[in-house]
Amino acid sequence: MDYIQEKLIDPVNTALYTYILVYLLAGVGIYFTIRTRFIQFRYFRRMVGQLFHSRTHDAGISPFQAFCVGLASRVGTGNIAGVAIALTVGGPGAIFWMWVIALIGMATALIESTLGQIFKVRAGDGTFRGGPAYYIQRGLGSRAGGVVFALLLIFAFGFAFNMVQANAISDVLNASYEVEVQYTTIGLVLLAAPVLFGGVRRVARVAEVVLPIMALTYVALALVIIALHINYLPEVLIQIVGGAFGLTEMAGGFTGGIAAAMLNGVKRGLFSNEAGMGSVPNVAATATVSHPVKQGMVQSIAVFVDTLLICTATAFIILVSGPEIYDPSQPTRMAGASLTAAAVASGLGSWTTWLMTVLVFVFAFSSVLGNYVYAEVNLFYLGVRNGVITGFRIAVLAAIAIGGLATLSAVWDLADVAMGFMAIVNLTAIVLLGRWAMAALRDYQRQAAAGKDPVFVADEAGLPGTLDGDIWTKPRSAQSTLTA
Repeated sequence: MDYIQEKLIDPVNTALYTYILVYLLAGVGIYFTIRTRFIQFRYFRRMVGQLFHSRTHDAGISPFQAFCVGLASRVGTGNIAGVAIALTVGGPGAIFWMWVIALIGMATALIESTLGQIFKVRAGDGTFRGGPAYYIQRGLGSRAGGVVFALLLIFAFGFAFNMVQANAISDVLNASYEVEVQYTTIGLVLLAAPVLFGGVRRVARVAEVVLPIMALTYVALALVIIALHINYLPEVLIQIVGGAFGLTEMAGGFTGGIAAAMLNGVKRGLFSNEAGMGSVPNVAATATVSHPVKQGMVQSIAVFVDTLLICTATAFIILVSGPEIYDPSQPTRMAGASLTAAAVASGLGSWTTWLMTVLVFVFAFSSVLGNYVYAEVNLFYLGVRNGVITGFRIAVLAAIAIGGLATLSAVWDLADVAMGFMAIVNLTAIVLLGRWAMAALRDYQRQAAAGKDPVFVADEAGLPGTLDGDIWTKPRSAQSTLTA
């Protein structure tokens, strides 16, 4: 594995993020931010309001459940372990670039999730399926492109990312309690199996209950630590902003530099908030809404919650922990989730070790569930039968077991490559299909300006083409029964 990583995975990884994705992610995010006239800032309050008015549903899953499933995949090791890795490798400046990617990525997230809703299809059980594979085929007329994306996502979320989550759990349990990794992997497989075999709806029900509680608990921990170390806050901000532009490196010899900070900020930001990767539209499309833009706004605010709140919380926890835990001038002996757990213990005492262990476990385990939903949606797209899905669920459980036993760097590098190729395909597609999402956005804004609760009807929305299917062609009286 080490040889493959050194000779194949690492060079591809470096090329993807150094020469392609940094510019592509930023470029697409800026492009849609300008085209939507900075909608993530203008509509911020409306986005928050939409989130809290989206709990009911008639069929499928509710917009709030879709938000929670998406958050289940986002809020995982990317927030706890990924931020720690970004700080270790890229220095404090990496956090600044995570913020930038998230803020412009909110516009990207709105566009891709709106497209997921526009081009979704109805499954046999009455629920919906959609995502990049669907809008590439239905919007761009490319079945081959849809298949390529579906295969990339199935590999990335079914295997690579689940290996990362399992690795984080085994790492923190071993570091905190010296639990042997083989016992951790056995426990994970036994816990994951009944939920995965329950399908999308069971995952949504679990995520809706667990994720908000755990996310709020983690943010509360961070706020307490920041309050206890409030005098260090200006210094932390100087480290983050100065590190982003190489100022602190010149002054104090910190690790990183502009290139390292930007590279690792982009990589860890993309892994954490997933804006532009093409993953979240898969679950956004399953929600029952009266207008595609409503779910686009819900998923846009999810990017803010993930990075600007939870990732920032992790960064502050580590940066105020002191040089005995994290010293930006030299590599630390700890990395990943273990570094974050040690920083929390340093700030609040050793009693938090068990709490952080629970949080890491729940975050990573919920990501396993969210990742599986994405993969299942794309298996449905490929037309696989129940027997194949059963085999895939078994293979996912095997990937969880392997990830728990593998080395930290190997599984993260593999995940970076997988999400890099996914992002390239999806970002290209949403730029080409952006006019569809923009037409839906204008339709939403027209109705909202008239004081109406926006309801989407395809042939009245000014779309740039004909939308096949019966989901968005119902009369307004029928459409109005859908959830807001």
